[in-house]
Amino acid sequence: MRLEKCWFCSSTVYPGHGIQFVRNDAKIFHFCRSKCHKNFKMKRNPRKVKWTKAYRRLHGKDMTQDSTFEFERKRNRPERYDRNLAENTLKAIKKIDKIRSDRASDHIKNRLKTGKVQRQKEARKQLELGIHLVKAPLALAQDSSLCLPKIKVNVSQAQTEENQPMEE
Repeated sequence: MRLEKCWFCSSTVYPGHGIQFVRNDAKIFHFCRSKCHKNFKMKRNPRKVKWTKAYRRLHGKDMTQDSTFEFERKRNRPERYDRNLAENTLKAIKKIDKIRSDRASDHIKNRLKTGKVQRQKEARKQLELGIHLVKAPLALAQDSSLCLPKIKVNVSQAQTEENQPMEE
């Protein structure tokens, strides 16, 4: 079973799915869905379309260089079946997937860390500009002029049929 990559969005195309387009020069293009095929026919650049892997890698949103990507390479050389080799390969695939997911989560954390630092800097700057608006609670308790005056309002209820209790 051969899993192909979509030419446009780089997602996996499973057997029996997607569209295969063969150009006049015999170059084969695999597409995972009609959305990718239509964008290809409209001559859109995958690096400029925000939902593609090419865009995400180009703009630093996905990992681009990692040793775990070596295992995804396409190999055309047939191998003789060996049960032990297949068993070890399946175990290694699980370990590699775990390593890749850990590295991807670290990449996302590092990417988002800069935004957090920037928000903290902006908050500090805004606090420094408006420090005169912020007063300590002890200062409020000692100086009553800093508080808003309390106003007492008398509310009288008119005796109407709506406010009277119901009789049973």
